[in-house]
Amino acid sequence: MTAVLTVHHLNDSRSQKIVWLLEELELPFEIVHYRRDPVTLMGPSALKALHPLGKSPVLDENGHLLCESGAIVDYVLARYGKGRLAPDPAGPDHQRFVECLYSAVSAATNPIMIKVYARAFGLSGGPMDQSADAELARVLHYIEDGLGAGPWLLGAQFTAADIQLSFIPELARTLGSIAGYPGLESWLDRLYTRPGFKRSILRGGTYQFAGAAGIVA
Repeated sequence: MTAVLTVHHLNDSRSQKIVWLLEELELPFEIVHYRRDPVTLMGPSALKALHPLGKSPVLDENGHLLCESGAIVDYVLARYGKGRLAPDPAGPDHQRFVECLYSAVSAATNPIMIKVYARAFGLSGGPMDQSADAELARVLHYIEDGLGAGPWLLGAQFTAADIQLSFIPELARTLGSIAGYPGLESWLDRLYTRPGFKRSILRGGTYQFAGAAGIVA
């Protein structure tokens, strides 16, 4: 049976990274679009009907559903990557690759969400917000230091880690927390020039976290 891939894509979410991944791999796929509630910014109830977690992204492969961006990246690379967008598993860069896919994303989630809620409830600048600033700064320094001479996280090789991890500085920029990290700004600029990224915006729709680069005319 020929595999049919469908991305259940929520606007302005990590599912944009899955659309981008599939475009970089030049895999055929379909998209089902979901829109956030304009007031609550939450995803629609249709996502909850699709998967018990009610989250996006969800990858549907011939009726088999897989949720969570890191898990989807792992699965797609293992099944369809053919060695692309990942270092040699036996090579020296593989451990850092895995760390970038999971550890840094996990470490940034809490401080980012704290800052989002602090802003929403008028608590910006309070003790929790300041603590989140310090924690997020550690993650941003980690990513920027890891770029080194670049141009990508693993040096000369562009990988899925660049796709997955770019979500952190994108969110940090919307929160006003990326000032002082010119290496991250330059990295995002390089990412947005990639043809695969541009195709992902045309397929996935407007992606506000990429600024002007994510706006479909």
